[in-house]
Amino acid sequence: MSQILVGTASWTDKSLTESGRFYTPEVKTPEDRLRFYADHFTVVEVDSSYYALPAARSAKLWCERTPRGFVFDVKAYRLFTQHQTPPAALPADIRQALGPIEKKNLYLNDLPEELQIELWRRFIAGIAPLKAAGKLGTVLFQFPPWFVNSPASQRHLLACADVLKGYQIAVEFRNHTWFDEKNRARTLEFEREKGLVHVVVDGPQGFFNSVPAIWEATSPRLAIVRLHGRNRETWNLKGLQSSAERFNYLYSRAELAELGESIRELAAQATAVHVLFNNNYEDYAQRNAAQLAGLLGVIPH
Repeated sequence: MSQILVGTASWTDKSLTESGRFYTPEVKTPEDRLRFYADHFTVVEVDSSYYALPAARSAKLWCERTPRGFVFDVKAYRLFTQHQTPPAALPADIRQALGPIEKKNLYLNDLPEELQIELWRRFIAGIAPLKAAGKLGTVLFQFPPWFVNSPASQRHLLACADVLKGYQIAVEFRNHTWFDEKNRARTLEFEREKGLVHVVVDGPQGFFNSVPAIWEATSPRLAIVRLHGRNRETWNLKGLQSSAERFNYLYSRAELAELGESIRELAAQATAVHVLFNNNYEDYAQRNAAQLAGLLGVIPH
């Protein structure tokens, strides 16, 4: 049986900290929160790196505040995953180097090549302490719904993998064209051939941005399961105040037991399996992660 690590997508969500249902009252500082979290789980996803480039100083502190064997999966910066990015999300000097910006949002190709290279350099420098400490699990590329299965998309993905040569890359698609009847086998083979970790996605079905849960590992070293909840009413609802409202879903014990069986089967295909709950409404993710860890017999350390 491979090593199964269970955790959540972030440990600092506002909805979580304000709920008062996971962290005890005396846990108030960022350091205290991470230490407390690491006492309960063995893996966490860093989502702040999607919104802004990660800082090496922060990564070094994360290493110091977590025990040996603790793992961080890091989300790729939004520009790298073809998401729209407001200029304010760029480092100040990069923004200044671009000169006057008329667009409300930018995409990677809006930047000259030298600035793209610099952004990649800073991203890699920001996660270097995690890699050096042996605590970096994977760099997660969560692509947007408009990232369709096409030669151009495949070229972009391979270009990212080339820049991050030596790093384990995981890919979560959110467009059905990657896993429709025509392309499912091709996509999995593409991931296997290129050494990319396939992300098993659990979420509402039947939407343009839904993908099926395909319980297959494309890397012998790692498989990843990301659980977004199954709230159909909020999945694509407009006007929500935060992502927590979108992922407002608490898995039942019956659902977790069923997922646990699939995770055990997946564990036969890879050396390690990371299971991340992204139903980040209040403490739902932490509650479900603890329940699933118990069902799987996974202990924190």
